[in-house]
Amino acid sequence: MSIRHGLLALLEHGPRYGSQLRSEFESRTGSTWPLNVGQVYTTLSRLERDGLIEQGGEDEAGHALYAITDAGRQELRVWFAQPVDRTSPARDELAIKLAMAVGAPGVDIRNVIQSQRRHTIKAMQDYTRLKAQAITALESGATRERDDVAWLLVLEQLIFQTEAEARWLDHCEARLIRLSATAPQAAAPAAPAAAGQAGPAHVSEPSGAASRPGT
Repeated sequence: MSIRHGLLALLEHGPRYGSQLRSEFESRTGSTWPLNVGQVYTTLSRLERDGLIEQGGEDEAGHALYAITDAGRQELRVWFAQPVDRTSPARDELAIKLAMAVGAPGVDIRNVIQSQRRHTIKAMQDYTRLKAQAITALESGATRERDDVAWLLVLEQLIFQTEAEARWLDHCEARLIRLSATAPQAAAPAAPAAAGQAGPAHVSEPSGAASRPGT
């Protein structure tokens, strides 16, 4: 998530102060990625250091206002024009968890998968319900706010993401089942000899006898 460019996009609409930027960012994204004020002001400091924004006085309440510069606008244009880089994907906690669960002592990876699938499907149902509410509001004309349209797009991305995650979890479980079915079985230990049939220890095995497990 690019907080840096998100704040630049909001500042292009006019000067803002830190708490205002935080509120507008969360409103635009439906609070999917909540920010704290510290994150906002740290990012603003870096943007100012890089010449992409500048302080532009204060509002009536005494809040320090920040305004985008020409360099900031150019940075924003480049960000909108370039595709998001997928060659270095962000760390995914679920993928890491399943990778570490493979062969972990005392961990049933299929239970991990099934538990996550239940959670993922519940999240997908919640997102779908919110999407239906958002569409109803937009189509009825009850709202046409830019933030509501933006929130609908974010919701649809979350739905697609959870759908893909559920399919991937199904795939992981099926993969584990196939690998388990084709894995070589360990040789069973030899059955103990019946009482009275065990020969003297020095007697050699007849020629062509089967070797013991592990020899």
